Amino acid sequence: MTELLKSWLSQGPSGQQLISFNHHDIVTGGLFATQVHHLHKRLVTSSEQRWLLACDSSDQFAVGLCAALLAGKQLILPANTQPGTLSELTHEFDAVLADQPLCEGKQYIALKKELSQPLAPWPKLPPDCDFGELILFTSGSSGYPKAVRKTLRQLDAEVTVLEQTFAKHLPHCSVIATVSHQHIYGLLFKILWPLAASRPFLSDLVEYPETLSYYTALFPKLCLISSPAQLSRLPEALGFERQIHTPSLIFSSGGPLSLEAAQGIRQCYGSFPIEVYGSTETGGIGYRRQHSADTPWRAFAPMVLNIDPEDNALLLQSPYLEDNQVLRCEDKITLLDKELFRLEGRLDRIVKIEEKRLSLTQMEGLLNSHPWVQQSHLLLLEAPRQQLGAVVELSAYGKQQLAIEGKLSINNGLKAHLLSQFERVTLPRRWRYPDTMPMNAQGKLLKQEIVQLFDHD
Repeated sequence: MTELLKSWLSQGPSGQQLISFNHHDIVTGGLFATQVHHLHKRLVTSSEQRWLLACDSSDQFAVGLCAALLAGKQLILPANTQPGTLSELTHEFDAVLADQPLCEGKQYIALKKELSQPLAPWPKLPPDCDFGELILFTSGSSGYPKAVRKTLRQLDAEVTVLEQTFAKHLPHCSVIATVSHQHIYGLLFKILWPLAASRPFLSDLVEYPETLSYYTALFPKLCLISSPAQLSRLPEALGFERQIHTPSLIFSSGGPLSLEAAQGIRQCYGSFPIEVYGSTETGGIGYRRQHSADTPWRAFAPMVLNIDPEDNALLLQSPYLEDNQVLRCEDKITLLDKELFRLEGRLDRIVKIEEKRLSLTQMEGLLNSHPWVQQSHLLLLEAPRQQLGAVVELSAYGKQQLAIEGKLSINNGLKAHLLSQFERVTLPRRWRYPDTMPMNAQGKLLKQEIVQLFDHD
């Protein structure tokens, strides 16, 4: 297996390589190398080893990423920059590399485009250079953020496999994304893979269908990195009409894409999106183009799949994991042969809301800390559309406030409490306040009765 990413990172881009672009600006390899050079110089003289990395602009994020990896630093990538999230992680990092100061009392280096810096070469590395590593934080089943360590070897293995698997479909493509580079999917597909394969990427996030149409008209060959929630809404926004200008390839990851959405994308763009299944811990495990409801997944070439005979949980061996250990995943699967499989649902309390991984246990813990709440239970509702439901047994004080202020005020107060750690799109949309939590004589939750609370609005 070639070391595509490591080779590029060691040598740097050619002066003429187009790194990134947006509607008013481009970054060439020469400018990118200069920015990385000057930031690397500052980082190697800093005693701080653990740096939080967060930046909205993908080109400046890439500058910080490359400079820190070359300087042998450890990079902390938070799931979001909500104050509660950063507060929970504050002991995990010593300094901040970002486009704005995020934490008081920590050393801070601003990521911003400096056009007045003297041109400089890519940092020269000693032969025995130890590259830095990344730590991503994701929702653990225990309810606490779980640190996932990614070495350059692991990231390189995945970038190389992606190139070997899909390069024939991506001749001289530019890459645009509707997803954030702060998470593993966007990090790999929008930043690391394009850099290593010399494909320019859009430095901005595509937020509107009109922006997407603008770039598909501008670039004859385009690769779109998107998510199920965004792709599900896109056909309606495009009027379910066949588009004159279409991306060469569309990727979707972060959660299940409905067959209806896949067919809608094909109707508008002429081809099915490629869905990638995986997680922060595992990286990409398999992919498919969903032609029908039972289209199986195909494992990426280096994966070795098995199942736990007790509950059919996926047992995975992958070069993207440390020490090639066997990892038990909390996804139930049916193994059709050594390469093909079907997903049969989750075995734990981690869910995806708008492609954002969420621990129900963690959110319940925060809810239960509010003085209005005695206890709570969250569940994923599938009808009339997928959304989070909250069943809350209020404390005596909470019941008093409910009687005085009304349900809407209580809803808004609890949502404001959750916003200290969770993004707004992940919050419960439907709330129920029974006098007591439905339980049996043994103190076990009566799941069916809880679900029935949402039968009528």
